Amino acid sequence: MLLSPSRHPPPCGRSRAHDGRARRSHAPAKWPGAAMAALAAAVFAALDVVDVLLCLVYGVLDGFLEESPLGCYCHRNRGKAAATGEEEADGVSDTLYVRRSACRDALLRLLGPVGGGTRRKEDASPAKARSPRWSDCGCGKCGKWWSNGGDRLHFVLQEPTAPNKGAEETRSESDRGDDAIFIHGFTSSSSFWAQTVFPEPAAANHRRLIAVDLLGFGDSPKPANCAYTLRDHVEAIERSLVDPLHLGSFHLVSHSMGCTIAIALAAKHPARVKSVTLVAPLYFLPCEERASQVALRRLAEKKLWPPLLFGSAVMSWYEHIGRTICFVVCKNHRFWEWLIKILTRTSGVDIVVRDLTRHTHHSAWHTMHNVICGGARAQDRNLEALAAAGVPVRVVHGDADQVVPVECSSRHLKSKLPHAELRVVGGRDHRTVVFGREEELAQELRAF
Repeated sequence: MLLSPSRHPPPCGRSRAHDGRARRSHAPAKWPGAAMAALAAAVFAALDVVDVLLCLVYGVLDGFLEESPLGCYCHRNRGKAAATGEEEADGVSDTLYVRRSACRDALLRLLGPVGGGTRRKEDASPAKARSPRWSDCGCGKCGKWWSNGGDRLHFVLQEPTAPNKGAEETRSESDRGDDAIFIHGFTSSSSFWAQTVFPEPAAANHRRLIAVDLLGFGDSPKPANCAYTLRDHVEAIERSLVDPLHLGSFHLVSHSMGCTIAIALAAKHPARVKSVTLVAPLYFLPCEERASQVALRRLAEKKLWPPLLFGSAVMSWYEHIGRTICFVVCKNHRFWEWLIKILTRTSGVDIVVRDLTRHTHHSAWHTMHNVICGGARAQDRNLEALAAAGVPVRVVHGDADQVVPVECSSRHLKSKLPHAELRVVGGRDHRTVVFGREEELAQELRAF
């Protein structure tokens, strides 16, 4: 006679009473996770309310202080763009629009008739947008690009070291032209590479080393009439470095978000690019959900812990709270740098801390969504172009990376580029995969 599932004897000779006690003993273990999830839901619901209220505040201020207010994405209708495909053609990510909650939607519907902030004018000319905006820093250093009227990116160029006697004759003609472009990650600058790898003797080779400030970061232009799409970043590098410096062939070295830009640049110029080195790259396997939404949820998940993830979620999901933080921190960066010097009794500020303030909210917000999230849509196509062209690719990733999981490289990217060289560095996270191992990384780059 077959037994029903409910009458199966307990495994390993245990009694049903023992199993009942075990289930009851495990039940309390679920409470901490449930309590944390409930707390997170309450916190992010409160942030929804704050963000909607700030939408009203900035709507009024922008209307008074800006000739042609840029507005926000709270009320913008993306239906037409999504239906016609203009969204993907323009490189604008759907995550700029689809990042709402039931609480946020209800508040926006309630406040819509009252005004609901400044709406983006679809037919307004973006050329009228003032740079810098009233909420951005207008100091001499931050506004230098605007006063000079230029659109070229700032970069640090390290010339090759003087060769030994007779060395010039031993170098081949092809070696002399293979310069290297270094691309930093999100909220960083050329200093990320210029002050770490460049000083290393192993990096001082016969090649020129070029570290660039991406559009909207560091000392590069930060226009308010730019969407900071992946195409915008690639074209800015082309007109600022590739064409003016006559780079017939070059290597690419990139970190984090910069890897997405490097892959797109290499896919556009496969004949020019000699190699691509990706340090902690962002890549997730495709699934039924849109790649941009996968990237947003994986890299900015709505969690309270760890603090880094919570900060990333706040800055990625809440446009107006993020703008307020940038207003307090970035606009007043000189005060914070002065305060840090006083408290630490040092003459300088760490480059990581300094670079966190060298951008505008407009540049960081759009780069986050249109490159990190929106750029994920083009990753497969660009990686296939690299594979077809046979461009050598090397991937370096720390196994303790909490920002970009090591699986992005060891499993996801490797499955797309099986012939790529993979180097997993033990005990290193998103930052220390470079910092603290500058000499080792410089030697690896030279060998590759």
